[in-house]
Amino acid sequence: MTAAARASVQPLAPGTTIAPGYEVIEHLRRGNDLDVYDAWSTERLARCAIKALRPDRGDKQRARAALLAEGALLERLSHPHIVRAYETLGEPWPMVVLETLPGATLSVLIAEGPAPASEEVAHLGLQLGSALRYLHRGGHLHLDLKPSNVIADAGRAKLLDLSLARAPGEAEPGIGTWHYLAPEQARGGRLTVAADVWGLGAVLFETATGEAPFDDDPDAFADVPSDPSGTYSEAGPERYPQLERRARRPERVAPVDPALAGAISTCLEPEPADRPSIDALLAALEPIAALPASERRYSRIR
Repeated sequence: MTAAARASVQPLAPGTTIAPGYEVIEHLRRGNDLDVYDAWSTERLARCAIKALRPDRGDKQRARAALLAEGALLERLSHPHIVRAYETLGEPWPMVVLETLPGATLSVLIAEGPAPASEEVAHLGLQLGSALRYLHRGGHLHLDLKPSNVIADAGRAKLLDLSLARAPGEAEPGIGTWHYLAPEQARGGRLTVAADVWGLGAVLFETATGEAPFDDDPDAFADVPSDPSGTYSEAGPERYPQLERRARRPERVAPVDPALAGAISTCLEPEPADRPSIDALLAALEPIAALPASERRYSRIR
């Protein structure tokens, strides 16, 4: 490979104009097809985050289409617990301009410990559950609920990454991320809102216990998200524990409030029909969050 070719695959350097009106402050992370940058908006005189197709991935039409679709969806959404998109650009290559969020991903907070109190886990569930309910009422499933797709700061959480979002219906096997997808996502077939209930249960399980619902070695089966086509491109998992056995009970992994453990476990039922609706889950989490009776609004939903 020539020096010019090698340079073409490197992230953009600080000070580079990534698009008219946007200057790179710092490259934050790189995925299989995407780069994420901390950037400065000259129009807003403020920082923003830019999720961009890697310059060397311009021929990946599915990745391009998925990013543009995600941007268009995020621009239409307006919810306090879903990241906001300012605009979606097609040139000089596809990118989505997002609000900059304070805090850290839930995966980082879990790794740093200690485990939060049950009330805090329930509050997290209420916030993410309200975001999912909003998405579902708009005809969309998230399908990639996991701690690294949640930003939390001072008791406030926001859901990220709608790159796999789609309408309920038939889907090919393996959409999502190995440790966190519902059995029906692993198996393939009809996906409903119950798949996101499973994902939320997996997130709450890990938040409450510090471990994922299945104790398989994550190094043996890498946490590889699917590409925009919904299939694992190369190093996909050879098997899914979700299809072999039930998830562990949270209280067998760490001290967890019995009511919270029960709510989490119902989300992780193997059969979609056995999981609670989002409304029922929100109502179950309210008393665990120790909300005063006058503020328990989710239980009033009809």
